[in-house]
Order: sequence, then C-alpha cells, then structure tokens
Amino acid sequence: MKFEQAGNGYIAKNDKGDKVAEITYSPAGEKFVIADHTYVAKELEGQGIAGKILDHLVAEMDKQGKKIMPLCPYVVRKFEKEPEKYDFINYNKHK
Repeated sequence: MKFEQAGNGYIAKNDKGDKVAEITYSPAGEKFVIADHTYVAKELEGQGIAGKILDHLVAEMDKQGKKIMPLCPYVVRKFEKEPEKYDFINYNKHK
C-alpha cells in the first residue's frame, strides 16, 4: 500500500481514489509531533493497515529527527504493546 502526504498526515487511497486509511499529527515545536488520529476503512480493518501507516509515520518522523507523542488511542496501544519497536521514537520515553 502506498502512502502519500496530506497536510499534517499520511493517507492511502483505493483504486477509485477514495481515502481508505489515514494517520494525522500535530506539529509541537521543533523536536516532536503529536500523533492524534488514525483511521482505516471498515473493509480494510484487521489487515494490519493501521500498523503500516503508523510505521510510515514513524519512518518519516525519524528521518526528520522528531519524536512522536502518542495521543491517538491506537498509537498509544501500539507504543505500549511494542516498546522494542517504538521506544526510540516515543517522545514520552525521551522527555
């Protein structure tokens, strides 16, 4: 699945051009962003799409040298469940 920048976030579209996944963030200073919303269309739920779009956000913020403060409940759960994968980018671990 291909993700594209859309404002302060990333989206994925289906073949018809409809948005089927989204993750958004709010800039919060020079060193971090707040991950505040994740969306996956009902027909794609359970296929790991939310994890993929989160990983895309993580990779992009890592390239920019920014940490992520999880606010979205999905991102909070992922950061808690997989600290070995996300602690390096989790702002709450590097205050």
